Amino acid sequence: MAFLDTEDRAPRKTVIGRMIIGLVVGLVFMIPYITMMIGSLKTQAEILQIPPNYLPQDGAQWSNYVSMWDTPETPVPYNLVSTIVISVCATLLVLLVATPAAYFTARFKFPGKLAFMFLVIVTQMLQPAVLTAGLFKQMLAWNINDTWLAMILINAAFNLAFAVWIMHSFFAGVPKSIDEAAQIDGAGKWRVLFKINLPLVWPGIVTAVIFTFVSCWNEFAASLVILSTAENQPLSVALTKFVGQYATAWQYVFGVSIVAIVPVIILFAMIEKRLIGGLSAGAVK
Repeated sequence: MAFLDTEDRAPRKTVIGRMIIGLVVGLVFMIPYITMMIGSLKTQAEILQIPPNYLPQDGAQWSNYVSMWDTPETPVPYNLVSTIVISVCATLLVLLVATPAAYFTARFKFPGKLAFMFLVIVTQMLQPAVLTAGLFKQMLAWNINDTWLAMILINAAFNLAFAVWIMHSFFAGVPKSIDEAAQIDGAGKWRVLFKINLPLVWPGIVTAVIFTFVSCWNEFAASLVILSTAENQPLSVALTKFVGQYATAWQYVFGVSIVAIVPVIILFAMIEKRLIGGLSAGAVK
């Protein structure tokens, strides 16, 4: 009996140890966000105080979250709307184009297929920061410079390759016999794609969507060059307006940063299970 008790205790100690380690690791990753949240509730003098006080000494300054929306040089409400519109529209455009492209490359053989997939990977090495000058001239030529449309196209273009590559592997994992059975029953190619394949590769689509959305949400370099009007700029660019040559309104920087990460947290919470399934699906055959 003593031997059995020892065996029962060992796994419990292991589980408790893992929980403690997990909590410590989670706390380490949460410290920057906690610091940012507390900093957004301080006055500028308290943030710059030396030695610093971790908690607000004059009470939580919730008024920071009110005044940051009405700063003269940074129209934060417009910046938030701009970020949402650009990110959502670019993600939908990527999904609309990448889904049939990934399905076609996974299901059909065509001349230059390997070269095409190689180019898909190569384009991942090119980032908007490297091509800002060329992108600026191209948008001027199309007469859409300083518009949401320009940033939607740019963000979609730079995230399309990743989405195609991710969804290609999921479509390739679906047996072709399923498509053949559906076609024998009279289903066309588009019906096979939308009615048969999409439900089977849903985790892959969710994975592509979340990574594309986060990439568009955080994009900075191209937005800084292409969008010159303050109201059209996303939050990533608007944050720099609070950093001056001689002073920085850190309480607003922290506050806007908190507002910027809330939609991403909500999105992760909504599709967490499908995202984990998409990331781990390729590990099991």
